[in-house]
Amino acid sequence: MKTLERILIIAGIALAVLVLAVVALFAVTFMGRKKITDGLEINGVHVVRDSIVTACVIPIGPGRVALIDTGNDKSGKAILTELKREGLGPEAVKAILLTHGHRDHIGAVPLFRKAEVMILTADIELAEGRAGSRGPVQQLFPPHPTGVRVNRPLRDGDIVKLGRVTVRVYSISGHTEGSAAFLVNGVLIMGDSADATRAGKLTGAPWLFSDNQSQNRESLVRLGQRLVKEKAVVKALVFSHSGALIEGLTPLTAFKGE
Repeated sequence: MKTLERILIIAGIALAVLVLAVVALFAVTFMGRKKITDGLEINGVHVVRDSIVTACVIPIGPGRVALIDTGNDKSGKAILTELKREGLGPEAVKAILLTHGHRDHIGAVPLFRKAEVMILTADIELAEGRAGSRGPVQQLFPPHPTGVRVNRPLRDGDIVKLGRVTVRVYSISGHTEGSAAFLVNGVLIMGDSADATRAGKLTGAPWLFSDNQSQNRESLVRLGQRLVKEKAVVKALVFSHSGALIEGLTPLTAFKGE
């Protein structure tokens, strides 16, 4: 009996240590990020906070909007509230562009049945739940159907016309194979591929949730160089898990892959 008690005590201590280690790891990963401003509007791009993540609502014509990501909440409460504020319902969503296929970005996709769903080809199976992610945390969760159906595969360099709005598509692989950034109205929406610190510095995606951190950093450096070469007009950088940086392209071009 005493032997069993000792085993249970040791197992309990080991479990407690493991839980504390995981909590500490998550805290280190997310601490120091710039706070998200819910409802921030930049050049017609409305940033909506859904708990720990953001989605973007973009008017593309009278009574019509596009979304970039749909958050983690399957009920889509934050997005629906933003639409209601504009006198719109879910049928107003005509297009959804996904920065990548992780579940905290695709939660509310099935709510918007009239929307054309777009993502880079490499992340289609991930978004639909037919394949898993290779990140250290994501590997713990087997793939299963998400209810998402991609209607339009995207490629690097695509130009997507959505009513009065044009979206330019950039591949920034690393966080996932099919991670993308979207440039719309001078706003570069980067998903999880980068974050902003409280000091206003751009950082890469955390290794804990990324397929290939080195590839992510290389992709960010190349993206900055590419946008400079293209003389792209970028007024702000928007991220999914931290606040936006409204300092033009400078925070991205200053990133050296460290």
